[in-house]
Amino acid sequence: MSTEYSPRRSRRNDRRRRSGAPGRAKSGDSKPVKKKSLVQKILGVFGIGKKSSSKKKTTTKAKRSASVDSPRPARKPENVEVTSARVYVGNLPYETTESDLLELFSGAGLVQNTEVITNKHTQRSKGFGFVQFQTIDEAKRAVEELNDKDYMGRKLVVSGAKADDRRDD
Repeated sequence: MSTEYSPRRSRRNDRRRRSGAPGRAKSGDSKPVKKKSLVQKILGVFGIGKKSSSKKKTTTKAKRSASVDSPRPARKPENVEVTSARVYVGNLPYETTESDLLELFSGAGLVQNTEVITNKHTQRSKGFGFVQFQTIDEAKRAVEELNDKDYMGRKLVVSGAKADDRRDD
């Protein structure tokens, strides 16, 4: 085997050894340098794409993670006037079933229907539901008796149900 000069091998080695090559880490850095796209280069020429070091932009993901760290303030439940025989029941324990609601509200009047709203993918309760009474007077009595009542360790929120326009189908 001869020890002749091989231009091909030396060019390859030169490429590997170059420290200023784009996409290569400079001395001591472990992260590769990110190349700018053509659009970023053009915007940089006009001074539009420059990032200011004094202001730090927060991304949507950063905003979400910040909101997880500090819980949002609790909202006051909205008291809706009872205009129909349908009643909203909120702040239910997740273990509550429709039969539990029927049992709880049967003392206030004749219950036609109960409904606990669940997540369609996990089938877990969302913590609220609706109760349908025979008359509006029974619904008003249920709101008066059961609003802010302690049920399974939680204070119920009972109010008139808002009109649901989606049910016009």
